[in-house]
Amino acid sequence: MTTGQHDETADADFEWCFEAVHGVSRTFSITIDRLEEPMSRHICLGYLLCRVADTIEDAGHIPPETQAALLSEYDRLLDPDADVTVEAFMDDVEPWIPDEPNADWEVVAETPRVLRTFDALEDEPREIMRDPVRELVGGMAMFTDRYAEEGGLRLQTLEELEEYCWYAAGTVGKLITGLVARGASQDRADELRTNARSFALLLQLVNIAKDVENDYHEENNVYLPAEWLAEEDVDLEAVTDESNHSGVTTVIKRVTGRAETYLDDAQRYLEIVPESHGNRLSAWAIPYLLAVGTMRELRERPEDVIREGDVKVSRAEVFALLQQFDDGVSRSNLQDLRKEMAEKPLHH
Repeated sequence: MTTGQHDETADADFEWCFEAVHGVSRTFSITIDRLEEPMSRHICLGYLLCRVADTIEDAGHIPPETQAALLSEYDRLLDPDADVTVEAFMDDVEPWIPDEPNADWEVVAETPRVLRTFDALEDEPREIMRDPVRELVGGMAMFTDRYAEEGGLRLQTLEELEEYCWYAAGTVGKLITGLVARGASQDRADELRTNARSFALLLQLVNIAKDVENDYHEENNVYLPAEWLAEEDVDLEAVTDESNHSGVTTVIKRVTGRAETYLDDAQRYLEIVPESHGNRLSAWAIPYLLAVGTMRELRERPEDVIREGDVKVSRAEVFALLQQFDDGVSRSNLQDLRKEMAEKPLHH
């Protein structure tokens, strides 16, 4: 292949990766669109590497022991010193790819392309990203194996829930922070790393609170702590039963309340995050404020999580928030926006 052909292939691979992110995550597509090069490229690829593992872990049609084996193999595939080939991994995962794959499974089907594009990155960002991605994959393999006999996750305590949140989201925050903290002072980098955990747990706990119905029916996972459900006399296998709406609603409120304890530290992360290497405040402030709006909706109508299957801010409010940042939002405006969105929809 000539240099020109190689460049064309690399450009096509990057273009596909950007399109793929927009297909699998509304929130992360907003983030990617707000970033500039090279950060947009790095975050895009880091997210897709994690999405491959997340899709396998969430797949209700794959036996848990097979899920754990696939995740372990994927982890070794990301290890430059291991002897696993992408061809061997694809041979093992392809039988589980649905005949009509959704956007998530299309990413899994294109794992060779994602890895090829990741390997083409410069050494520094690639090595910053590798360990957090592998930590996420290893954590998912561990949890899948832990609950293999149940056929799906059944988290028992708040501590276990937050352990899971670390692997699912904290590792992504670690990846992001490693990239954005390059060139920052040691004190600033340390403070970013300290607050990155809170930022990640905030977003993940909000997702868990709003997605109870889908997580159970689509993935056979119950992330609400079993000890909290037991206090409400709710059986783990009956979290979406109408007779348990009141008890489950109480637990959803408790998870939302736990998420709220991370708001201040997450805001501090935004107040000090550097805008260098193509990073932009809006890329992370928008998902933070959307989480604030979602928590408002969860406080006001938690029963809709079970009754309607989801609780989220309206498209009109998302548009209004994007417009705010298009008009210019500084770090000093974050507190006012947070207060406004905690009380009422922004577009009202």
